Amino acid sequence: MASTVTPSKQPETPANAPEGQHTPPASARPGYGQLLRTRGAWTFLLPGFAARQPFAMLTISIVLLVQHTTGSYGAAGAAAAVTGVSMALFAPYSGRLADRYGQRAVLLPGVLVHALSGLTLTALALAGAPLWALFVAAVPTGASVPQIGPMVRARWGVKLKGSPLMSTAAAFESVTDELTFVLGPLVATALCTAVDPAAGLVTEAALALVGGLLFAAQRSTQPRVGGADGDHARGEHVSALRIPGVRVLIVTFLGIGSVFGGMQVALAAFTESIGEPGLNGVLYGVFAAGNMLSGLVCGAIAWKAAPQQRLLVGYTALALTASGLWAAHSVLLLAGLGLLVGMCIAPALITGYTLVEGLVPAGARTEAFTWLTGAVALGQAVAVTVAGQLEDRFWDGAGFLVPMGGTVLALATLVALRSRLTTRPGGRTVARGVGHRVPAAVD
Repeated sequence: MASTVTPSKQPETPANAPEGQHTPPASARPGYGQLLRTRGAWTFLLPGFAARQPFAMLTISIVLLVQHTTGSYGAAGAAAAVTGVSMALFAPYSGRLADRYGQRAVLLPGVLVHALSGLTLTALALAGAPLWALFVAAVPTGASVPQIGPMVRARWGVKLKGSPLMSTAAAFESVTDELTFVLGPLVATALCTAVDPAAGLVTEAALALVGGLLFAAQRSTQPRVGGADGDHARGEHVSALRIPGVRVLIVTFLGIGSVFGGMQVALAAFTESIGEPGLNGVLYGVFAAGNMLSGLVCGAIAWKAAPQQRLLVGYTALALTASGLWAAHSVLLLAGLGLLVGMCIAPALITGYTLVEGLVPAGARTEAFTWLTGAVALGQAVAVTVAGQLEDRFWDGAGFLVPMGGTVLALATLVALRSRLTTRPGGRTVARGVGHRVPAAVD
């Protein structure tokens, strides 16, 4: 398992490993330097970084464009929400298709549809089309967002099969995601305000198209169709959603999404109420910095505790810190708590993604990763809506109750169903309802 960092001997490279696969020595201490020296890693990391920027640019680009053309933040938020919900609902099916037919087969038509839909949405907004027309264009725009992050994680799984560097790779991807969500909105905002209100969405579509095509061209590093365990060869396909542990992780990641969404709204309302709206970006930046910092640290630690135990401890810390946000009434106190909340998120995300390796058959991992990514997006969309209603109906800062409620409910689910996150010895796990009582091999 990924949490075992001091194995007695180096694992053998699987006989059916894809050509060029490089598994670093298991006896070496995990580290970012060793991870980035993995043969062939940069061939998918660089185009992948460009192709995942649209994921963070899309929402803010739609909000700024639609607000400019309609003069309504409500209409802008509604159009962005339709895109977000569409992405969250369709992403897992994109992952499932990638597992069954290959990432390239899904990416090529997907990025073309996304670019065309995004440009259509842009043209409709500039033409002053009615809101329902924007909704119609927003659905395929969100549904076709390229799921580059899950695909990169699946490629790491191929490269690092059986290596303790899997935990480091999960940490690296978490930090990359956070960096994306820092850079993406900044670039989109700068383009929309300094160049043209439509520049953000046009650039987003271009990056998705060019980056996605370059990523899809890296065929040597993509996972084998059907996985390495032969599911495809037997004509079988195990849906990740049918595995109990994945469903537990989905609830866990919904709670994480509630933190992102609730804090975005509540921080904006709090800074507005004290007459310092400019502090919103500063406070959210502190929160994001805590997330990135803890992600870097987690990837550098040689963990010996089981990932199930780490997830329980980390999520308990997240729920406790998030529960104190609503009581903070000063900028300094809120900044300190926000930093702590951010520092608790990355370990939970990293450990959740690490658990997928032991819970899910190789032929369903991209789908599993997209379910988790979609859960964060869906939790964020719901949290934004609920937090906005709380801020409108109650006191300034009432939106901070959303992160508390979301994480506490998710923690209760995690504690009650923690046994479903336990993998069988030898890297095997049972998926209830899949093959009845036959264990589903995962490596």
